[in-house]
Amino acid sequence: MKSKMKEEVFSWIKAIVVALVIVLISRHFFIAPSIVKGESMMPSLHDGDRIIISKMTKIDRFDEIAFQAPDSDDNYVKRVIGLPGDEVVMKDDTLYINGKVYDEPYLDKHSNQLAHNEQLTENFNLEKLTGVEVVPEGSLFVLGDNRIHSKDSRYFGFISEESVIGDVKIKIWPLSDFGIPN
Repeated sequence: MKSKMKEEVFSWIKAIVVALVIVLISRHFFIAPSIVKGESMMPSLHDGDRIIISKMTKIDRFDEIAFQAPDSDDNYVKRVIGLPGDEVVMKDDTLYINGKVYDEPYLDKHSNQLAHNEQLTENFNLEKLTGVEVVPEGSLFVLGDNRIHSKDSRYFGFISEESVIGDVKIKIWPLSDFGIPN
């Protein structure tokens, strides 16, 4: 009877160890949970939202990404606007990338709350902000969705592609907002 008990305990210990190894490997290489801090990505993501970040996906324009902040020890979540080689201009709340107009539907909720002559995003071009005309190789230009209250590439410049932790894939908390973010 004692032998059976030992086998059962050993079996449980092996299962728990294997599960922990799988979780640790997955978290290190494939996915990671995170918590959104601050209001810079509202209304897409709110302060305290729990998200899952994929570390395995290719980063594309308009993806919401988590990255190591260049100006603090924190991690930030922002939206990729400019990829390497892109010329980015904002004029009269219209985004131009390489001379082409891009719609930003994730900003509609904020834009609809503005007064008649008020702008959500002040006019800029990369040269005025950073001293260069295009996003350099190995870098990204990121903005928060809550443009009036976002510390982003307009303030700290380009971020390194190496600082990217991953792409925000799923919002898991609060449960009422469970799903894929905008």
